[in-house]
Amino acid sequence: MSSPKNILLINPWIYDFTAYDFWLKPLGLLYIASVLQKQTKARIYFIDCLNRNHPLLMKKTKSKPDGRGSFPKEEVAKPKVLNKVPRKYSRYGLPLSLFLHELDQMPHPDLVLLTSAMTYWYPGVQLAVELIREKFGGVPVILGGIYASLMPEHAQKFSGADRVVQGPGENKILPLVKKYLGENFVQDAEFSTLEDLPLPAYNLLQKKEWLPLLTSRGCPFRCAFCASLLLYPSFEQRSPASVLEEIKIFFNLYRTRNFAFYDDALLLNRETHIIPILDGVVRQRLPIAFHAPNGLHLREINFRLACLFQRAGLRSIYLSQESFDEELLKEVCPKVSAEDLEKALAYLEKAGYRRWEINVYLIAGLPGQDVTGIKEGIRHVRRLGAKPRLAYFSPIPGTPLWQEMVEKGQILKDADPLLHNKLTFPYLWGNFSSSDFESLQQSLIEQ
Repeated sequence: MSSPKNILLINPWIYDFTAYDFWLKPLGLLYIASVLQKQTKARIYFIDCLNRNHPLLMKKTKSKPDGRGSFPKEEVAKPKVLNKVPRKYSRYGLPLSLFLHELDQMPHPDLVLLTSAMTYWYPGVQLAVELIREKFGGVPVILGGIYASLMPEHAQKFSGADRVVQGPGENKILPLVKKYLGENFVQDAEFSTLEDLPLPAYNLLQKKEWLPLLTSRGCPFRCAFCASLLLYPSFEQRSPASVLEEIKIFFNLYRTRNFAFYDDALLLNRETHIIPILDGVVRQRLPIAFHAPNGLHLREINFRLACLFQRAGLRSIYLSQESFDEELLKEVCPKVSAEDLEKALAYLEKAGYRRWEINVYLIAGLPGQDVTGIKEGIRHVRRLGAKPRLAYFSPIPGTPLWQEMVEKGQILKDADPLLHNKLTFPYLWGNFSSSDFESLQQSLIEQ
C-alpha cells in the first residue's frame, strides 16, 4: 500500500509601495485546489501569505464590515532599480516567522504549487520558493498565475520554480501531478468550460464572511492597456443557474454575506447573464451584498439594471470611465465615451443610489497623458456628484501599449518586471513630474 502524498499550495506575499486588501483572494489557486481535492488522493495544505486574519497575528489589522482592510506589512530594502521612486517599499502579508511556523505544522510536501499575481510582485514568489527549499530541500515546485503567464521566461529563470505554467491551469495541473506523484494518485478529468469546474476550495480559507465570485472569464474588448486578452484569449460566461447555485451553496454553508465579482466584463450580454443572476437573488430573498471592484461597463447600465442592482444588494459600485479625453479613449479604450458616465449616474441615482457613494475609475500615467486633463477629469467626476478614483497605468508585457513603449524605446523588452509597477511610471518615464504626481494625489482628497 502506497503512502499518502501531500500537496502544499501557497499564495505569496506582495512586495510594493502600497497594497490594500480590496476583496483580494487567490481565486485561480483555489479552483486548482478544488480540482486536486476531487481528482487526486493527495492531502491538500494551503498557506495564504496574505491572510490578514491569521489567528496568530500579534497585531490585528482593521477591517471594514464588507471585508476590505489593510495588510500587515514590514518595510524592506528598496530594490536598486526602484531607488528613484521616493516612497517606502514593503513586504505585505504574514510575518516571516509566522510563515515558517506554518511550514513547521505540516508534513513534508511531495509537491508545492504557487500562484503569482502582478509581474512586479515576483519577489514574493522568490522568497516563498527560497524558504521552501531551505525547509524541504528539492521538493518539486510549480508556478502558475499572472506573472507566470505573462513572463514565463523570466519566471522560469528567476522564480526558483521547477515548472512554470502559462494560462488557465485546470487542464494542465493533473498531468503535472501525475508526472511528479505517479498515476495511481490521479483520476483524469477534462474541463472544457467554466461550467465543468468544481466550486473553489473555500474550505481552505480561515474566514469566509466574504468570497470572490467569478461569473465569466476573459473580456471581448480590446483596451490597449489591458492583459485580459493575453490571459484568456476567449470570452466565456457561466450559466446564471450555476452562478446562483454557487451563491446559495456558500451562503448556506458558510453564511457568507458579501460576494465580490471578479469578472472583467460582468455586464456583457446583460439580458441573458447578469439580469437573470440578480433576478434570482431577489426572488429567493437572499440577505447578501455584492461588490464590483473591477469596474462596470457604463454603456450597459440602464434604469432597469440600476434598479436590479439596488434590489439585489450591489453595495460597492465602481464605474470604468477611464478618461474624458475622446481622442485618448478612441485610441486606448473604445468601449466608453465621455458622455456615458452622466447617463449611468442618472440611472443609478433614480434607482436609489446616492451619487457620492459611487466610485469612478480614471486612468492616470498613460504615455503622453496630460496631468491637466487628469485633474479636469477628477473635477468633472466631482461636478457630477460621484467619487473619483485613480487607476494608475502599469506597462503590462504583451499589451498594445507595452509594444508601443518598447518600439519607442521608453522601456526595454527585457526590463526588470519591478519597473512595471504602477507607481514607477510617473517618476521614471511619465509625462509629468513627481510634484505633478503628488498634486494628483492632493486633488483626490480636496473637496
